[in-house]
Amino acid sequence: MKPMQEIETLAIEIAAAARTSFRALFENGEHYYYCTLYTTGEGHAPSISAWSCEAFEMESTRQGDESDTPGSTIGELIKWSYADSPYCCFGDENFDHVKQRFAERPFIADLENDEGNREFDLRLKAMELAMKMLDDEGVFALNQLRESVCVLVEVMPPDEVNTEIALRLNRAESPVMQAWLAEAAE
Repeated sequence: MKPMQEIETLAIEIAAAARTSFRALFENGEHYYYCTLYTTGEGHAPSISAWSCEAFEMESTRQGDESDTPGSTIGELIKWSYADSPYCCFGDENFDHVKQRFAERPFIADLENDEGNREFDLRLKAMELAMKMLDDEGVFALNQLRESVCVLVEVMPPDEVNTEIALRLNRAESPVMQAWLAEAAE
């Protein structure tokens, strides 16, 4: 199979899992500003995470009550954090098929540098295409205006590629994207 076909095939499978997870999440009626599909630097199968305005306010208040960290607010620390979101790995069971597909692919750590980089790049491109598919379907505008949502594909730990992908998936001039660029971009 040619690389573009591989990317499209994998993207369709990722999009199906992410669609199911995001739609189930959005049934809670909250208003989301951050929706991400993230992976590790080793290129493991992705998971979703998201922050809604309501969840962020609740979590900031809760953690603020427990913290005495001087010089920064808890909200600044968690606002763009996939891991601190109560919705991290939401609907992860929907990704079982995707996890199987990733496991069937070459193990990146066993590949030579160039081959490993190509495989990692293929996986990221498939994830980005999957999020674009969902965006084109209007998934991220279900509970809020699309312009108020920062749609991302992220590598953890953070990598410069996160910013490149973010700029392709979002309008750079939107207020939420400007906030992400100022507060979280690599």
